[in-house]
Parts: sequence; C-alpha cells; structure tokens
Amino acid sequence: MPLDLMVEPLGDVHRILSKETCVVVTHSSAADGSWPGTPLGEEPFQIDHRRDSVTVWANGHCFHLSDREGNEIDPYVYGGCPAQGPAA
Repeated sequence: MPLDLMVEPLGDVHRILSKETCVVVTHSSAADGSWPGTPLGEEPFQIDHRRDSVTVWANGHCFHLSDREGNEIDPYVYGGCPAQGPAA
C-alpha cells in the first residue's frame, strides 16, 4: 500500500511506494544548534504517522528529500541551506 509523505511547513506531498525509502534531512541555521519552530530546542523533526500517510515537520532552515542511495528527490531551501551555502 502506498504511503503519502507530507513534508511541512510547505505541505509538499510525495508518494512512497511499497519497499521504497525516503530520507528527510534538515539543517539548523542557529549558532547554538537549536531548532526553530519546536517546543523543545533539540527536536529537528516532529512526526505524525497515520495508516495511509506520514507528516514530517522539518524544524530547520531547509529540508532535503532523497532516496536511500542519496539521490535527491526534492529540495526545499529558503534563502540558502546553512550546510550547503547560499542558494544560487
């Protein structure tokens, strides 16, 4: 059964097929390594899992979505990624 992966804060939806893996990575722009947008400063993600979907809130400055081998599926970079430098 396919699973919908919704990555917030933009509400991007990606379909995950059976036996497929998606990896979500986020980076903090804060000098102290804290994560904005979370009640606790050490949570890079908040996850809500339902029968047919998963919602991932990426609390960092950006998020990067890839497959298990590291092939990029869809990047979201708002004003540049702290780990990769400014957006072109």
